[in-house]
Amino acid sequence: MKYRHIYHAGNFADVHKHITLLALLRSLARKEKGFLFLDTHAGRGLYDLSGSEARKSEESNTGIIKIISALTPPSTDSISTVNSSTLPEEIKNYLTVVRNTRKESHSRNAYPGSPIFVLQSMRNQDRAVFIESQHIEHKALLETVRKQPHVTVECADGYERLKTWLPPLERRALVLIDPPYEDSQVDFKKTIVASAEILGRLPNAIIALWFPIKHERDSQYWINQLANTIAKPLLVSELWRHPRDNRVGLNGGGLIIINPPFQFSDRMRVWLPILHAALDPSPSQGGYEVRLLGVR
Repeated sequence: MKYRHIYHAGNFADVHKHITLLALLRSLARKEKGFLFLDTHAGRGLYDLSGSEARKSEESNTGIIKIISALTPPSTDSISTVNSSTLPEEIKNYLTVVRNTRKESHSRNAYPGSPIFVLQSMRNQDRAVFIESQHIEHKALLETVRKQPHVTVECADGYERLKTWLPPLERRALVLIDPPYEDSQVDFKKTIVASAEILGRLPNAIIALWFPIKHERDSQYWINQLANTIAKPLLVSELWRHPRDNRVGLNGGGLIIINPPFQFSDRMRVWLPILHAALDPSPSQGGYEVRLLGVR
């Protein structure tokens, strides 16, 4: 595997994914009972946007850097000056985690990966399992989450470890599946198999599947396959900066939430347009969509 998330950290798809993830975690925490969070492709957990890899790709310019620029006064680029009084709670919570991460790491160029968003949301009764198959990224992840209670980090195939961790003692779980999609068709098939495996072990599990929008026909075919296979409610959230059928690269990113929390789609319809306006102020080619599938 050649994929390394550092080249894409903090881009527009990351922002969309992390706001959604944080909102799911907050939703689960409304109940006192603990839950298990399981991440099948965790990455290194913390990224330096000033590093050579991130600067080479400059993808953070399409995401976290753009959203801070859109929401701060012209005279500053500091996240601490964001005027959050009119922002939806979901975007405010996201920016708070980014700000806290930069403060704790003493770097204005730090960007949190999914594990940090989870760690800043966990309660004493919750547990987290972070799985990363790449040894270099796994080693960095261990350093990021060191000495954290109720956290397990594994260097393994995240799909294969589902049988080990599910069903959890808590009988509540949120599973994030965010593969690299180096071979999109292979990963599309694996996510369907994994989702069926998870739901077979824990029918009420919430599953968050991230997917790239490269060729709209391919992604929509996969979504239909998934919906027909698992027969569960699906919430599809997509955000794109280029036409979805453009064949030049990553046009957008999406998330499928299987077993979405109550009224989650209603809240997403509030904050996603605001996020899109900040990330794509001239939406001549871009757009967003929230839709429910499998709901009678």
